[in-house]
Amino acid sequence: MWEPAAEGVMRLPSGRTVRGRGLRQGIPEGPAPEFGLYLLGRKPEAVAWGSRWLRWPDFRLPADRAEAADALRDAWRRAASERVEIACGGGYGRTGTALACLAVLDGVPADRAVGYVREHYARRAVETPWQRRFVRRFG
Repeated sequence: MWEPAAEGVMRLPSGRTVRGRGLRQGIPEGPAPEFGLYLLGRKPEAVAWGSRWLRWPDFRLPADRAEAADALRDAWRRAASERVEIACGGGYGRTGTALACLAVLDGVPADRAVGYVREHYARRAVETPWQRRFVRRFG
């Protein structure tokens, strides 16, 4: 698990921690993730840790919602004992949406999950109305 005070790390109500980041900003200092979930419109570059790619174009929703639900549940389960990061290009829209879905899995009511992520991760998280709707319907 991540140290809660580390850059971009969000603590879920259960105590699980997940690091969100923008890939364009590079890898932060400190320990490497043990698993990464990458939300991009095209396949990302290889990393030295376990990872999964979810096709998710910028400002949009995941191309395959069933696959997205599976990937997000996997990331949430792993976060109980591993350093998990979730990242997209900028680290706000897709990453924030995914973090809000993890908050739902962790017990935050779906209608409050976006607010939770904006308070505990980044004020700019979850950028579009359809991303907010995706979170409200997730579960």
